[in-house]
Amino acid sequence: MDRRHRTKAAILSILSLGLGQIYNRQYIKGAIFLLVEVLGIAYFINYLSFAFWGITTLGETPTGFVKVKSPSGIMVSKLIQGDHSIIIMIQSLITLLFFVLFIIAYYMNIKDAYRTGKLRDNGNTPNTFKQSVRYILDYKFAQVFLVLPAIGILFFTIMPIIFMVLLAFTNYAAPDHIPPAKLVNWVGFETFTNLVSLSTWSHTFYGVLTWTIIWAVLSTITTYFGGLLVALLVSQKGIKFKGMWRTILIIPYAIPQLISLLVMKNLFNGQFGPINQYLGYFGLGGLPWLTDPFWAKVTVIVVNMWVGIPVSMLLIMGVLTTIPKDMYEAAEVDGATGFQKFRIVTLPMILFTTAPTLITQFAGNINNFNAIFLLTAGNPVNGDYQYAGSTDLLVTWLYKLTLDQNKNNMASAVGIIIFVIVASFSIYNYRRTKSFQEEDMIQ
Repeated sequence: MDRRHRTKAAILSILSLGLGQIYNRQYIKGAIFLLVEVLGIAYFINYLSFAFWGITTLGETPTGFVKVKSPSGIMVSKLIQGDHSIIIMIQSLITLLFFVLFIIAYYMNIKDAYRTGKLRDNGNTPNTFKQSVRYILDYKFAQVFLVLPAIGILFFTIMPIIFMVLLAFTNYAAPDHIPPAKLVNWVGFETFTNLVSLSTWSHTFYGVLTWTIIWAVLSTITTYFGGLLVALLVSQKGIKFKGMWRTILIIPYAIPQLISLLVMKNLFNGQFGPINQYLGYFGLGGLPWLTDPFWAKVTVIVVNMWVGIPVSMLLIMGVLTTIPKDMYEAAEVDGATGFQKFRIVTLPMILFTTAPTLITQFAGNINNFNAIFLLTAGNPVNGDYQYAGSTDLLVTWLYKLTLDQNKNNMASAVGIIIFVIVASFSIYNYRRTKSFQEEDMIQ
């Protein structure tokens, strides 16, 4: 078989973008690739070496004052602008991502030239530019249209994630390494080591992590099975005005969570909150709902049930309407009691359908920033913790480390650990659910 055209076209494309297309007589396409190369080379000549230098060193000269002689001969202090490590890191990341896109374009250029040369070797005539455009519009429009959002995701989602991950391997933290007055340096895994082994940090980390897991488990179980109970009660045959009950029970979910949580915060206020006042009317002493570590944790779990049960109720009520009635009739023929029908028919069907959502709720509760921050702001204060309170989750602790304390490297390390925990748990448990293993049943 003749391989002359495909080989020459590929070699020419390796030498320069667009030469292979020009060799294959696709002149407009070749000119476009050449234009991409010219623009890319012009950009990378100015910025690529700086990007490699910047991502390696994060700057070398801090901003500061130096003594200079004024025209009158007096020594004065003059501010000299130095390197801003964080800006250098961001600029370097942007340039390196553009470089990756350029490499992809280079590969596509070689692949396209080789494919077109192969057509010529087989005796076929390559498409003209007009025919190529028509082919893209007819058959590849979706893929081409998705290029723009993909680039947006690359620079506005993936790049910030990479930036956040890189911060965990630096010493970007107050007071000694905050640019532009001070430079930021690479420190490897030192931040993670300090987080899990240095006593001042590890005690806080393990304490907050333990409460985060307890919170996620309890809040998920209470809201899910609370919603299950309410859905079963409303769905009973003897219940009248079901529409009214569903409307009433969905109100906590319909009201913006911000409003619900702030109202609850005032209701549970230990000094002037209505709940403690009502307890006083019955001769009972008020409770430190938000100021005692134990009662604060109880309070956030109870309030989370208030705003979370309606979601599970709606989901489960929808599942209940899809369970075939003949399954219950068959169970009744076999002499099953009401509880046995629930255990054998209702509960397995509900779990089969809602198990992925249950996993999602658990992952969401690990990162449930609103419930904790708006109710307690992580308080009450815990003197044994480093910048964290008794009800802080990892995500609220991360918030405080970043915005309040400028411990950006430590916050980044905590963020990575949260991601690892949530991703590992979600993927592992989802793949073990019957919804995943028996997905053909719902095809």
